Amino acid sequence: MTLLVSPVGAVERSKILPTPNLKPGDILLGLPSSGVHSNGFSLVRKVVERSGLKYTDPCPWAPEMSLGRNLLEPTKIYVKQILPAAQSGLIKGMAHITGGGFVENVPRFFPKDLGCFIDASTWDLPPVFRWVMKHGNVEPLEMARTFNCGIGMVLAVEPALADLAIQNLSAGGPVYKIGEITAQTGVEMRNLEAWKS
Repeated sequence: MTLLVSPVGAVERSKILPTPNLKPGDILLGLPSSGVHSNGFSLVRKVVERSGLKYTDPCPWAPEMSLGRNLLEPTKIYVKQILPAAQSGLIKGMAHITGGGFVENVPRFFPKDLGCFIDASTWDLPPVFRWVMKHGNVEPLEMARTFNCGIGMVLAVEPALADLAIQNLSAGGPVYKIGEITAQTGVEMRNLEAWKS
């Protein structure tokens, strides 16, 4: 007999995300990913094949380990980092950056009349993504549509509370101000040329 278990949770109605008061000018914060996470591997496999490397070869950007081991770095779990800020009411919305990258994931918590811009120059593109972009001949915008590109979670916060939110979240690692919510729908990726330098 197979036993199926479904997780169940409870949240106070006032703390359900996203909050109903998301608005243009709200700040988007980014929390770093631990690597490729679990999305975009079809493209990664093609790039590895094209490069002529084997998964057992030394990783080009981290030669102390194999390419395969580096690519399979476990997905970062953000609960411990985010929960205190969420319980304090500092977070208005959040998106896990998975398949579909920034372009498809960030708008999932917006009302239909809002969008955002994300400034790609506000964090360093990790070496694994630089390697995929270079050896796969992938344009930066396509990278932003496919991969997390070094940001695994995006959070929306009130501008006046952004510094406090960063202070709260920084106990779990770096936090970047990566953009803003706007009145124009969709995701505008800015400064993508920074990923080519």
